[in-house]
Amino acid sequence: MTFKLPGYCPPDLTRERFSSAPAALTAEAPGNGTAPSGFHATSNHPEYVCMEPGKWILVRESRMDCVIVRRGDSLEVLEPRRLKQGDRVVLGRTENGEDGIFVHTEGFDTGRSSAPDKFSFRIRGTRETPFSKSYDALYDLLRHDREHGYIVWVLGPAVAFDQDSRRAMQGLIRNGFCHVLLAGNALATHDLEAAMFQTGLGQDIYTQEPVRHGHYHHLDVLNTVRQYGTIKETIREMKISDGIMYTCEKYRVPYILAGSIRDDGPLPEVVADVYKSQDAMRPHAKKATTVVAMATQLHSIAFGNMTPSYRVMENGLVRPVYFYIVDISEFSVDKLANRGSVQATAVVTNVQDFIVNLSRNLDSWQQEGQPS
Repeated sequence: MTFKLPGYCPPDLTRERFSSAPAALTAEAPGNGTAPSGFHATSNHPEYVCMEPGKWILVRESRMDCVIVRRGDSLEVLEPRRLKQGDRVVLGRTENGEDGIFVHTEGFDTGRSSAPDKFSFRIRGTRETPFSKSYDALYDLLRHDREHGYIVWVLGPAVAFDQDSRRAMQGLIRNGFCHVLLAGNALATHDLEAAMFQTGLGQDIYTQEPVRHGHYHHLDVLNTVRQYGTIKETIREMKISDGIMYTCEKYRVPYILAGSIRDDGPLPEVVADVYKSQDAMRPHAKKATTVVAMATQLHSIAFGNMTPSYRVMENGLVRPVYFYIVDISEFSVDKLANRGSVQATAVVTNVQDFIVNLSRNLDSWQQEGQPS
């Protein structure tokens, strides 16, 4: 079937509540990294700011817990830590136009059905929920966004612990369904461990049986890569020819490895400063049209918080940003929604099964000649 983006329905800004609304007030940031009292904190929904009575502007790239800076006739969303003294920060704590700020939560018809009754069962996804529709929707979405969007994968190390899931992710990257990979030290380390030793944290990636001295393998990997200086050089020198990191390097798919306080090593490419990691990830959050986050609670929430629920395309089209979170734990997927990313679609399942099913469907579609 042909994938079709849902249309965006902007608010009717000719209504009296908008035409009579005041221009949003601003105040100067009192110092670098600090906002004035009464600053407006953004959400990840589309937000409109009244620049002058009757003139409203849609804020681009709105994301959670940021501030809006007015620069002449334009607006910029910034994390408060990035403010410069004197920046004109939009003020206001109301969201329905009273302060010249309107948060629009009903802009997209996502096709999600609403319960016909006030009381009904099973309105949230759990491990008992069938996810056939979610899979089908994601298949169509990835086919569309491979050519017309920007697909971001956020991966935990569990993807590299299994032979088939590792091979499936490699195929998705090779076939253009991944435009950037975001992960931590562990994903890259254990993927390289699998390439060198066929183990993940010392267990065979197929049989899951521990091997002798296997607990040294990831440490040996870290030591080897640090000796060679880069992942790319290690792949070349060690003649590695498979895996997630190998495929990213071969097909020039960028990756960002964000550091953690518990990291071993880490690998040379790991960005140890968390704020530099955030800065490196942010441009990809601004470009994202589809995000698939798997088996990494902290990375999923972090990237979810910096990802808008919509994107204004170059042609002016406003489209939704799709966010899928896949985890075997209901707690993990609920945690993201509880942190504000209410637009996220949860798939509660084993991530290895998920990625293999996804890859098989897309491989079959390609082999059949990519029907529309």
